[in-house]
Amino acid sequence: MAPAVDRVGRWICAAGTCRKRRGCYDGGMKPSSAGLTGSITLPMARLCVGITGHRYSNPVFGRNHAAVDAALGSLCDIIGTVVARQGDAIAPTRLHSLLAHGADLMSVEQALLRNWDIVAPLPFGLALNAAINAHPETAEDALAIIAGESPDCAEAGARAEHIRALAARALCFELAEQDEAITHRYIESLRSPNDPTAASAFATLCSERVAAAGRIMIEQSDVLIAVWDGITPGAVGGTRHTIAAALAHGAPVIWIDARNPERWTILRTPESLHAEGSAQSAEEIAALIESVVQPSSTDQSERAKRFHTEHWQTRSHRRFHAYRRIEAVFGGGSLRRALASLVQRYERPEAIAKGSGAPLLATARGLPGSDQAFVDKIDAQVLQRFAWADGLSTYLSDAYRGGMVTNFLLSAFAIIGGVSYLPFASPDSKWPFALFEFLLLVAILGITSVGRKRRWHGRWFETRRVAEYFRHAPILLLLGVARSPGRWPRGSDTQWPEHYARLALRELGLPRIVVTQAYLRTAFEDLLWHHATLQRAYHSGKSKRLTTVHHKLDRLSEILLSLAVAAVATYLGLVAGSALGLIPEATAHNVSKSFTFLGVALPALGGAFAGIRYFGDFERFAAISDVTAEKLEAVEQRIKDLAKVADGHIRYAQVADLAHVIDDIVVAEIENWQSVFAGKQIAVPV
Repeated sequence: MAPAVDRVGRWICAAGTCRKRRGCYDGGMKPSSAGLTGSITLPMARLCVGITGHRYSNPVFGRNHAAVDAALGSLCDIIGTVVARQGDAIAPTRLHSLLAHGADLMSVEQALLRNWDIVAPLPFGLALNAAINAHPETAEDALAIIAGESPDCAEAGARAEHIRALAARALCFELAEQDEAITHRYIESLRSPNDPTAASAFATLCSERVAAAGRIMIEQSDVLIAVWDGITPGAVGGTRHTIAAALAHGAPVIWIDARNPERWTILRTPESLHAEGSAQSAEEIAALIESVVQPSSTDQSERAKRFHTEHWQTRSHRRFHAYRRIEAVFGGGSLRRALASLVQRYERPEAIAKGSGAPLLATARGLPGSDQAFVDKIDAQVLQRFAWADGLSTYLSDAYRGGMVTNFLLSAFAIIGGVSYLPFASPDSKWPFALFEFLLLVAILGITSVGRKRRWHGRWFETRRVAEYFRHAPILLLLGVARSPGRWPRGSDTQWPEHYARLALRELGLPRIVVTQAYLRTAFEDLLWHHATLQRAYHSGKSKRLTTVHHKLDRLSEILLSLAVAAVATYLGLVAGSALGLIPEATAHNVSKSFTFLGVALPALGGAFAGIRYFGDFERFAAISDVTAEKLEAVEQRIKDLAKVADGHIRYAQVADLAHVIDDIVVAEIENWQSVFAGKQIAVPV
């Protein structure tokens, strides 16, 4: 397992663990030819639609299938009209379908007439999917279809051929890791049609598979079209269950009533599934689609463009290292490490594939049956964007946090410099010290003004969110896992990072693969486990380091304040001794300026370090990392337990769930640290 850690670990390590960091920009906003490589364009908007509905075996659907087909056609026309209004700013519409025999296939045919892209997350391998959905009546016919041969039943054969023909025009993501067990149960149920146990065993397995594929479809779709009679409860994975799952994930549902296909209702919440809803007009449907495909605002779109065109710096700047120097000095490391250079050189995005990203790409290409073209897209559209965003965020973090730490130190030095004339010069020679204080105060105002003007704080937040979304995205993408539209975090003042990341990941969509036991095992052992392990180690180390910084800064502030108290007490003692005649009167007078200087300088310096500790919130960040490490440790244990499962019994849903858990942990960590720093705009330290 150790070699695989090295294969995956170097590029997905958490921010701050690598000396070799990615792209960086200066504080300006000017466009530059050195922006994100020209091959990486702004992600285009794309409408992604899912479909669920009854099969022809449903009596209501069977009677009204022509009217349902017409309703689907009308709905597709409305969608097409809205999308066409966007011009070249939107990519072709993408339909996700499980290719079940009924509304699924009907919608695929309508989509193909309009040149939409078709993506099929199949609950089984294609051959088994065709057999199950062809509804053969005998085991022999089912086995013939699975083998790609013509069954005795011509109708079943025609249905299977229809499914294969549409699948050939789609990108298929086949969940085939349980096909052997399901085929056995399926054939057994056909051979024993009167055995309720055999039928129940197959139905349970089948429902689980359809539900897993349905979740993939929901996560990949902006809106779900559902053809449902409003009555049939359905099993897990059925139409009603899929509608409820989509609403729970925040995806709106356009419900076509199979009893009256001209009646369309927009469902937005889980509760609306049980409420009496009014029919929606074509204009209301169009407004819904418009709200999905249009960006949130012009300002958000402009910020995404600026993200692509920032000026590139080849290395970090020492003038912004104050915060990281505090961590280095007070973090508990050696003196040599504390005083070592903090300058970082940045890896350009176009170099990451042959640099720090090479191990990950090698692992991805080595997955059994992997989609090599899809891996190429991960390189171009994910790794390079991650490198760019990570570098930008790293620089802005230095600028914002380093600027604030510098302000705290300069404020103390300004006070110290202003009173330094007392022990060292006469009042007539005070002006150089006043000039020194004045220059430091001007520097504080300058740093604060520049930081606000260039939005160091806000841009750091935004670019860090983008970087973290892309950091572990390759793992999710290779497993066909995504964050559904309704479950993306919401920033307090801007949404472009989430909008940008979602569109960029949508460009890739699903890989064209057959998910097998070998694929899943390699994925969770060589990708998930190592990612969780490395992130857990990073957060554990970070928690210990920041706790040390917090306590040492506290201790230093206490020492400086104690020394100030001691200095003042000593001076008062000298004054008292002089008044009592115990010491010469001139003694207290001669040292009064020195003790006044110490009485001002020591508290000022102690207050500066206390302010840095308050601003840095090292203790709270340590607690956040500690909680994150505990969560990741639990994920590690789950992955270790899954690794003990015998081949043939690993299920896609188990691995996908682990990927979702890691994704949720990452997003929760982002939200937590941003909540700490959200109100700490760069400011004058008073």
